Amino acid sequence: MNAPTNAALASPIPARLTTLRARMAARGWQAVLLPSSDPHLSEYLPERWQGRAHFSGFTGSSGTLLVAADRAAVFTDSRYWTQAEAELAGSGVDLVKLDGAFNPACVEWLQSLGLKGDAGDAGKAPTLATDGAVMGLAQTQQLQSALKDAGWHLHTQGDVLEGAWPERPGLPSAPVYEHVPPHACTSRADKLAHVRETLAERGATHHWIATLDDLAWLLNLRGADVEYNPVFLAHLLVSPDGAELFVGEGKVDAALAARLADDGVQCRAYDQSLPTLAKLTASAVLWLDPKRTTWGLREAVPEGVRVVEAINPSTVAKSRKTDAEAAHIREAMERDGAAMCAFYAWLEQALGREHVSELTIDERMTAERAKQPGYVSLSFPTIAGFNANGALPHYRATPEAFSVISSPQGLVAEGLLLIDSGAQYLGGTTDITRVWAIGAPTAAQKRDFTLVLKGTLGLSRTRFPLGTLAPMLDAIARAPLWAEGLDFGHGTGHGVGYFLNVHEGPQSISKAMPNPDMAMHPGMITSIEPGLYRPGQWGIRIENLVLNVPVTPTVPDAAPGTPEHGRYLAFETLSLCPIDTRCIDLGLMRPDEIDWLNAYHAEVRRRLSPHVSGEALNWLMLRTEPL
Repeated sequence: MNAPTNAALASPIPARLTTLRARMAARGWQAVLLPSSDPHLSEYLPERWQGRAHFSGFTGSSGTLLVAADRAAVFTDSRYWTQAEAELAGSGVDLVKLDGAFNPACVEWLQSLGLKGDAGDAGKAPTLATDGAVMGLAQTQQLQSALKDAGWHLHTQGDVLEGAWPERPGLPSAPVYEHVPPHACTSRADKLAHVRETLAERGATHHWIATLDDLAWLLNLRGADVEYNPVFLAHLLVSPDGAELFVGEGKVDAALAARLADDGVQCRAYDQSLPTLAKLTASAVLWLDPKRTTWGLREAVPEGVRVVEAINPSTVAKSRKTDAEAAHIREAMERDGAAMCAFYAWLEQALGREHVSELTIDERMTAERAKQPGYVSLSFPTIAGFNANGALPHYRATPEAFSVISSPQGLVAEGLLLIDSGAQYLGGTTDITRVWAIGAPTAAQKRDFTLVLKGTLGLSRTRFPLGTLAPMLDAIARAPLWAEGLDFGHGTGHGVGYFLNVHEGPQSISKAMPNPDMAMHPGMITSIEPGLYRPGQWGIRIENLVLNVPVTPTVPDAAPGTPEHGRYLAFETLSLCPIDTRCIDLGLMRPDEIDWLNAYHAEVRRRLSPHVSGEALNWLMLRTEPL
């Protein structure tokens, strides 16, 4: 690995914290909380709301910064501990390793400051300030209660970074564009009609949508305001006879605005969103999704307006891909698979002949995907982790720190190379992880690889009743690892959008507490990605995307419609790329598991061979040879 530069000598973080603390003192705040969030509760943030990264130096996608007068700390979970330790070095910001919920850890940290106040008098209690406009509703309610019990006051009014970040970026200005047929398979008018029907069933007259993937899906619009996700900053208010889209000036051109108007959607200024919400009259019944609503948004709802709290109808609808959408997704998977064949063929030819590093892997794979029809962008930052770097689930190579795998002089390092990558196509979103042997894998590496593979295959082959709560499936992928006293710290699977966010709900195959919204239904796309990580040695994760499809199991002596027969779902594996059979310990594989893998490789060969030629085709044929 290249030696990283000494960030401690040149870190701008201490000076930035000094500026922030001056603003805190002027306002009488004893601490400030900066979450990884924006007014739309996005996973990937526009630069304007990356305050946590700006004032700490920690760039991971999940974490919270607390700043007090004489100390500061980033709170994040095990996926980011190694990254955070490196990025926080020399910043004056500590790392708090979360192994549970944030709120108790936050309260404990604040209490360690030794500040005393009057729990019954907010004016005399020490104050923790945060921007309620970017804080989730439920999280804020819980934190407010916990702080009150600890003798602290939570201040949520206004932007806490105002005046503390002079060079703060403005709102993104990328244009909004239309997702059109054939890839947009359902019209905007039909989607809006479905939402209004759902509102009417619950007695709601209005519906507020703040989450960017929901409103982009509902209006068949896309943008480029958030890196990797084809969405744009906006709010949407749906009413019985129209809708108002609150979006930045100039982002929607006149022609598109006219087409939106034809479907009853009027464009308004982005900064008029909450003032418009505040003008709702008492006759309105407003539908809000409490999990997709910020504290600030909920506070803007006028008293007297009845609120129906339920999941966004669009969240449910967009999770269930139509047959037409599924057809486009299968085509996108073929294009994605063809790009990977071309890349991996190059990689194996380049070893020992060219300079190959984690950075060049990212560059070459992205270049191959960009050649494919319908390609728009990556769907998340490529993770290319060699050996120990592969043990970091959210690792990303940088020009300052990366591993070299091969040199033109014939030198080739040995080990395991983990590549987690994906792309946005007009007809679908991809996300796939493969691990490849560079040189001969060791017996220990083969054992770990095979245990993870057995988890991927086990869940991929599972049939389950319609409506099964997704978290209930999590243990199936972990079972081969659990049998050996092993586990992994991340979820097994996340929902995936349709040319939208690579992480979408409501389904989640994980250790999350199940709720009715997580029920599995036909058309849902979810990842299956168990892993195993040996810190300082290697990491293994084998990931495919799968589609929920109906099946009819054969049950002896049970007539259709009886509880014994029921309605069942199975997974159709969508991702198309060989799995490295050189890394398999065949002694750990059952015959039925080998049969499944051989059948999968036969399908990969059949589907991808028409799209590749030359060395890419040769590589595909070699890596899909049956066991």
